[in-house]
Amino acid sequence: MPIRSVPGTASVATPEGGKLFAPSAARNMPALVDLLTQVAPTQGHALEIASGTGQHVVGYASRLPGLIWQPTEVDAVRRASIDAYAVEAGLDNVLTARALDATSPGWGSQLDRPQDLIVLSNLLHLISKPETRILISEAAAALAPDGQLVIYGPFMRNTSLSSDGDVAFHASLIAHDPETGYKDDGETKIWLQDAGLNMVGSPEMPANNLALISKKTPT
Repeated sequence: MPIRSVPGTASVATPEGGKLFAPSAARNMPALVDLLTQVAPTQGHALEIASGTGQHVVGYASRLPGLIWQPTEVDAVRRASIDAYAVEAGLDNVLTARALDATSPGWGSQLDRPQDLIVLSNLLHLISKPETRILISEAAAALAPDGQLVIYGPFMRNTSLSSDGDVAFHASLIAHDPETGYKDDGETKIWLQDAGLNMVGSPEMPANNLALISKKTPT
């Protein structure tokens, strides 16, 4: 897909010392890192979809040193920022950022190796339902047996939005692009199950976000 534009209400990243800095990534990274240390495998290969600025992946790699992290990003400027963060952190378990459009069919079977963990944060509300289903099915194809997919972000709960802030943000997204907007947690869980993934948990996260954790069972 082409890179979708986002409304001004969505998170932004600004240049900072040769890298990009997103305040929202800085705010939610501690909770995400804590979650992954509880649920992620301690060793293996991990893929981050839509790594953005690179702030998240260096946090993950620092706390989970037994995983080899492959950041991905569709935008070249952001890939450069990811690599700059990894170099600055001196981490040898973060690979060079790779170009990947996770809403494109076929990528799940084209990676170098099966993944033990795939992580995605704050993207589903910025893409369409068909693109979301492609992303989930390809992520499932990319996972090793017993590999986990962790999706974090804002969701509807049982087709409803539970805060005035969520209502306003969702409205701004669909006004900018009617194909985007919050996905429903129940519907997303069905898409995960349809892709061959079993739900492990859906813990509530700070700022009214949600983490959907699913696992690929051996066939």
